[in-house]
Amino acid sequence: MGLKPIKTEILGTRILPNADMALLNQLQVRPEDCSLGIFTTDCDDVSYVALDEATKKANVTVAYARSMYAGSANASTALAGEFIGILSGPDPEEIHSGLEAAFRLIREDACFYTANESGTIVYFAHCISRSGAYLSHQAGVEQGTSIAYVIAPPLEATVGLDAALKAANVEMSCYYGPPTETNFSGGLLTGTESDCRAACEAFAAAVCRIAEAPLEFSG
Repeated sequence: MGLKPIKTEILGTRILPNADMALLNQLQVRPEDCSLGIFTTDCDDVSYVALDEATKKANVTVAYARSMYAGSANASTALAGEFIGILSGPDPEEIHSGLEAAFRLIREDACFYTANESGTIVYFAHCISRSGAYLSHQAGVEQGTSIAYVIAPPLEATVGLDAALKAANVEMSCYYGPPTETNFSGGLLTGTESDCRAACEAFAAAVCRIAEAPLEFSG
């Protein structure tokens, strides 16, 4: 299955202890929030999971999160990468706790994997045992729901989603149709934790089979 993990690199980060009100208003933060934590990375999907983790570990909310077009290999500048995320909170201490939780997940947990020896095809199949505020909102489910977050290149993702949905009792709560900003595809699948893990495994296996034999009609 996955041949090699691809770790995400955190490119830049700053905390604004008392952000200007004009900026806070544009970000539409909570009334009590006056501090911001900003970071960029070279991988968007891992970073979205990291933002969700931050909402579980600190009194923060996701004020802004976007993928950069085309992907990290085509980043426009050294620190732009593939993703920017902004957390808002009532004080710098909460922001710091949120960023620490996000960075811990990036460094120690979630990652993409290569699907072939050359590393030219990659995928993300990560089971979130209990969702936080951010991904729960994206998926339209209650906080604490298990989520299978699955992403791959467009063809591989389409086949992988079909395999995941057939292999486990999960629902497609969010579909990322191709092409996304980074030219990938995938979705958020929800169900029990065991079903979400089974869905991730089926998705990964399907992507790897395609990577091994891309021109076969089935298999």
